[in-house]
Amino acid sequence: MTAEISPFRQPKAVWAVAFACVISFMGIGLVDPILPALATQLDASHTQVELLFTSYLVVTAVAMLVTGAVSSRIGAKRTLIAGLVLIVVFAAAAGAADSIAGIVGFRAGWGLGNALFIATSLAVIVGSASGGFAGAIVLYETALGVGIATGPLLGGLLGEISWRGPFLGVSVLMLIALVATVVFLPPTPASERRSSLREPLAALRHRSLRTTSLTGLLYNWGFFTLLGYAPFLMGLSALQLGGVFFAWGVLVAIFAVFGAPWLEGRFGTPRTLTACLVLVALVLALIGIFPGTRWVVIAAVIASGAFVGLNNTLVTTAVMSISPVPRPVASATYGFVRFIGGGLAPLAAGLLAEHLSVHVPFLLGAVVVLAGAVLLQTVRADLDGAAETTEEATAAVREIPTLEEEAVIAQDALARDR
Repeated sequence: MTAEISPFRQPKAVWAVAFACVISFMGIGLVDPILPALATQLDASHTQVELLFTSYLVVTAVAMLVTGAVSSRIGAKRTLIAGLVLIVVFAAAAGAADSIAGIVGFRAGWGLGNALFIATSLAVIVGSASGGFAGAIVLYETALGVGIATGPLLGGLLGEISWRGPFLGVSVLMLIALVATVVFLPPTPASERRSSLREPLAALRHRSLRTTSLTGLLYNWGFFTLLGYAPFLMGLSALQLGGVFFAWGVLVAIFAVFGAPWLEGRFGTPRTLTACLVLVALVLALIGIFPGTRWVVIAAVIASGAFVGLNNTLVTTAVMSISPVPRPVASATYGFVRFIGGGLAPLAAGLLAEHLSVHVPFLLGAVVVLAGAVLLQTVRADLDGAAETTEEATAAVREIPTLEEEAVIAQDALARDR
């Protein structure tokens, strides 16, 4: 007997980690609606405000290199808890800060906790979820989509009260996630094989992983240019910005969960991912050509959510399936490379806009993302081969009866014996 295994039928432990992922991903877009308010109320330049993204993401990237070594020594659960504690503490500290420099510094500490949590959470979900690898990725990307969608809305609602509200809100929500993780996730022992600090960097010697990770870097450069600087072009209140990015995030979630698997199954990973990268580049080019036309910027940002959602799922799936190294190492390697691009892009956008023109960062972002699409073509055969392997593994998983099916089989056998 075979059955389609739903990615949403999971143990409580997986749901606890997924909930924490939602809150963690909220932190990415949570600050978007308050960026103009921070610049005004704290007398900061746009470049200084963009450092909120840079300090957070660059520290996240560098810290990714040590997550495997930490997790293999103290276990996944303790690593998750350590990351969550750091996020709770530093998010609250950012909300209590009185200067842009203080917020930037505390966001760096937040990024350290984020690295410990993100790399380990993906490995835990992949290792613990029912339905195999494909189901785990769908669940993970669902958490990402929901977090990205609700983060800006919550940030806009709390930002209308005070710019401190979003930071303090994340701290409270992460505290809830911390308690859920402690209660529902069973103890995980340290690994029998301890990872070295060299492994994530050494993994870049593998061409397929290096190429897909660099594609992720180039894509994230464009993505965080849009996420980090587009709010300054719209001239909206915190609540209105929250609404725009909520609509954007809803599309991210829908296309990450439903659109990506369907399109990947119909057209394959390389073709679908290439098309999405080209469409992201077109959106960035459109904003770069018409940065002063509010409705064009708003419409382009919202529409980009569909392409961002597809890319998030497809790139993550590609990296984790194409990787010739263990998945925790692949996750750390990919996270390190892609977050470097995401961290430097907003800072570069602020500097380019201030010293040249607001057209430049978005046009540059379009060129960079197109370069990622070209680079991806060098590993098309590897991606196709990895997709075939994943399909075979998923089919094998589906041949395994669920607990409910085993119970029915046992009852039928007992009835026949009687």
